[in-house]
Amino acid sequence: MTAPRGFFATLAALLRDPGVLLLALVAPVLYSFFYPWPYLHQAPTRVPVALVDADHSSLSRQIARYAAASPRLEVVLVTGDEGAARAAMQRGEIEGYAVLPRDLRREVLHGQPVVAPVVGNGAYFLLNKVVLAGFAESLGTVSAGVELRRLRARGASGLQAAANRTPIQLQLVPLYNPTEGYGSYVVPAVAVLIVHQTLLMAIAMWAGTWFEKRGSGPLAHWWPRLAAGAALGLASGAWFFQAAFRIFDFGSAAHPAAQVLLLALLAWAAAALGIALGALAADRERAMQLMLFSSIPMVFLSGFSWPAEALASPLRALAALLPTTPAIQGLLRVNQMDATLADVQPQLAHLALLAAGATALAFAALARRRTPA
Repeated sequence: MTAPRGFFATLAALLRDPGVLLLALVAPVLYSFFYPWPYLHQAPTRVPVALVDADHSSLSRQIARYAAASPRLEVVLVTGDEGAARAAMQRGEIEGYAVLPRDLRREVLHGQPVVAPVVGNGAYFLLNKVVLAGFAESLGTVSAGVELRRLRARGASGLQAAANRTPIQLQLVPLYNPTEGYGSYVVPAVAVLIVHQTLLMAIAMWAGTWFEKRGSGPLAHWWPRLAAGAALGLASGAWFFQAAFRIFDFGSAAHPAAQVLLLALLAWAAAALGIALGALAADRERAMQLMLFSSIPMVFLSGFSWPAEALASPLRALAALLPTTPAIQGLLRVNQMDATLADVQPQLAHLALLAAGATALAFAALARRRTPA
């Protein structure tokens, strides 16, 4: 059997298998819409909050107006009873509240520091962050106005008062996530994992079916079969990174050659691991079941959701053996940070080494199962 003939024959066999087709091609397309959908708005806005006003002064009312004007917050309750705000948060009606203490205005006029506690719902860290940031901005703006008026009352001009209060102007500009949204942060990384896992399970299922019915046959015949499996993974990755990312505006590679190389190596490694798993399990269902619970550990070991430096040494060593680790790191650089081919050479070398190791493992597993063709 010639290599091109074996390649196309395997590709046709893979596409005729409903389970493989569903996992390798249909599932990535569904995931590409289903997974980013909750993050279309990127960052939460108009989060419902309460304001506990124990001062009832002109200053506390000014703070309430600034909080209501914040695009982050929606003040749905203003009360003088902190217990009422706490009960509303327990009922899920609000996600946090700020407490303006008694004698707030008097202490401020006397130049005394005042603590205004802000309570957020820590169960939802994104909403909690918005609540804390929204109240911090509102209180900070009012505080700045009070300080500027105090400086001007001492004889400073408006420009002098502004310069004395903020001698160094700070402007924060996000480089790689301009919207500072959760979708742009998590989806590009998880997409790599989806491509890897769906392909690995699909090829493992197909290889497991193969060994349920026949032996491995000549090992040379598995090279085009491996290439056909990798081609499916490359098609899945191309859909994610070229089509879906453009639809949802998650960025696109400025240097496509680096993207193609990383995806090709990832697909080859996943296909090889799938063949190895299928050969070792020699069972259609068992081969897939073995990988069902591996996705979450791969996410945390990849170094994007949890710093790799914070992992224990054994976990870092385990992460280095997973193709998803260099693939996620490399593709994030290429797609979100405009990295060039030269910039991701360490990730390419790491992934190439893992792809070679996965290929050796696959052929070792095939040799173990080998029977006459």
